[in-house]
Amino acid sequence: MSKSKSVHKKPAYTDEHAASGLDAPLPDIETWPNQFRTGYEIEIVNPEFTSVCPKTGLPDHGTLTLRYVPDQHCLELKSLKMYWLAYRNLGIFQENVVNRFLADLVRAAQPLEATVIGDFMPRGGIPSKITARYVRKSKRGR
Repeated sequence: MSKSKSVHKKPAYTDEHAASGLDAPLPDIETWPNQFRTGYEIEIVNPEFTSVCPKTGLPDHGTLTLRYVPDQHCLELKSLKMYWLAYRNLGIFQENVVNRFLADLVRAAQPLEATVIGDFMPRGGIPSKITARYVRKSKRGR
């Protein structure tokens, strides 16, 4: 009988892979003044989102859905489209796409709340759906 040896492999994914794309320069997301302060929700869907896996270099495809409740600013759609297009050749994990997009839109528009959903096509037969949420903390009691 032969004994099986335990083989220790280097991790296939590095810290560099994990952080890839998080600090990459992207176009600014522009805003315009909100004329209605009634707590309405805006939904924007990008059914043709693409980015690149930082490990394999293969393209990732998916649908990004944004739902947000504006406060003083609304997102300008052309700049949002240019922002999304900048991901086309960017090596970044799907989870990082969703969380970076949420952080960038919160910084740009300062909404009352926002949800970003990334519904990505199967990779290796496994689809991924990632959801990130932001709710502004109330200023009451401060």
